[in-house]
Amino acid sequence: MTDTRQQLIDYIAAEAVFHGDFTLTSGKKATYYVDLRRVSLDHRVAPLIGQVMLDLIKDIPDVAAVGGLTMGADPIASAVLHQGAARGATYDAFVVRKEPKDHGRGRQVEGPDLDGKRVIVLEDTSTTGGSPLAAIEALLKVGAIIAGVAVVVDRATGAREIIEAAGYPYFAAISLEDLGLS
Repeated sequence: MTDTRQQLIDYIAAEAVFHGDFTLTSGKKATYYVDLRRVSLDHRVAPLIGQVMLDLIKDIPDVAAVGGLTMGADPIASAVLHQGAARGATYDAFVVRKEPKDHGRGRQVEGPDLDGKRVIVLEDTSTTGGSPLAAIEALLKVGAIIAGVAVVVDRATGAREIIEAAGYPYFAAISLEDLGLS
């Protein structure tokens, strides 16, 4: 395990894991909640997320851009873009709105033109795989080629299986075991 990855795990465990009774986006109940925005928007942690996610996706060929469904994926994509640029990588970032805008150009996918380009769909934490699949649906409409789905924290609640069953490679940087939650 890299020192950077361990630092990220330590920050998440200390500052983004909450214990209690929670209802997840899926409607399922949980005794803990991983609120990655607590750390993904923190100046100390965002660079670590970018570095760890770059390491996770570095062997996926010909990726032009990273991003996902707003809001969870936005800071992750920004961290990858900035840390990638610092390493000399050329990943662009994109944002997928939940619905197309009802004004202006009416776009659902914001950022560079993705037609014919390979992209990685990002997610902060995964539960059911619904957010990445919603992003994929919008991305396919603009001609993007999905190279995979990469998540920071995998809750081990079926997202991997759902994403892979849909035909997409699934990559996770941190597991529940890493966070002492399994």
